Amino acid sequence: MEIKFKPIGIIHSPYQRMEETPRQGSFSPENYSSIEIFPQYEKGLNDIKNFSHIIVIYFLHRSKGYSLLSKPQRHNELRGVFTTRSPHRPNPIGFSAVKLLEKKKGILTVSGLDALDDTPVLDIKPYITEKDSPFKNSVV
Repeated sequence: MEIKFKPIGIIHSPYQRMEETPRQGSFSPENYSSIEIFPQYEKGLNDIKNFSHIIVIYFLHRSKGYSLLSKPQRHNELRGVFTTRSPHRPNPIGFSAVKLLEKKKGILTVSGLDALDDTPVLDIKPYITEKDSPFKNSVV
């Protein structure tokens, strides 16, 4: 089985090297990034301003190789890679729940993103809390 993804945009962030990124983007809300959505996908942003937060799914394009055991920052013991936020994974996919600050045409300004500059964006989803959910009083 072959799986192919096509980027829908690109991240512009202040981080040029992995060592510069925060442990988690939410720990550095003062750092802003922009997400440039390619013109052919801009219509997909209709109504996105209705959400205070979004989930950004991206390809960790500078990740090289992986190990099933990883030592997280500030820890001395090895852990399973699937219990860490290590970018070195069998499928180098990252995601961040970020605060949506502004939308101008195909550019989203966000805070709390921990991706490197020029990271390809694979998808964007709304971050919906229980209070935001249209299904909160129904049985699914």
